[in-house]
Amino acid sequence: MGILSPIPAHPLAVRLISKVAPDLARQLKLRPGQHSLGILTADNDDATYVSIDYATKMADVEVIYAHSFYAGAKHASGLLSGEIIAMLAGPDPAEVRAGLDAALSYLENEALWYSANEDGSIAFFPHVIAQTGAYLSSVCGIERGAPLAYLIAPPLEGVMALDAALKAADVRMVNYTAPPSETNYMGVMLTGDQSACKAAALAFQDMVLEVAERPISF
Repeated sequence: MGILSPIPAHPLAVRLISKVAPDLARQLKLRPGQHSLGILTADNDDATYVSIDYATKMADVEVIYAHSFYAGAKHASGLLSGEIIAMLAGPDPAEVRAGLDAALSYLENEALWYSANEDGSIAFFPHVIAQTGAYLSSVCGIERGAPLAYLIAPPLEGVMALDAALKAADVRMVNYTAPPSETNYMGVMLTGDQSACKAAALAFQDMVLEVAERPISF
């Protein structure tokens, strides 16, 4: 481990229901035509949120439920619970399987956190999405396909870094999670053109690294 070492997320449990029971379908508010369900848990919530958004671009699936668990993966309710549960609904098992495959590929290869210090005890997520899928577009109230900077850090580091990001690029806030979240982090989503989102993410990263290096400086 070292500064800016990547920290990948890991799926913990992934299952598929080919035909959802009618009572469960009603409880989950599945739409007519949504017969199959994919369910996954993982050890990182934000990496999973961007991954299930990617799934909506690669298959005919809808994120019908996604929620973080309290206190983080290290305090999960069970070995396979992790930090989040997400559900993808689709018309048939093939589409849901394609959505799960896309989400898992993105989760393990693209949705990377990074270490802000040598031992990895400070981690952050300076992630840029070139084009949002249906899920995050709905969460943020933006047009599908818009660029998005999805930025997560520990509370103080995150607030400082958000200020730096807003000053560095022509972006606007479309979603804000005040510290502490369920997992005790803070988060923000910013939109603008793709270059602005990249500049904002870089400024966010630089400030997180600066605070990690000099925590008490005022």
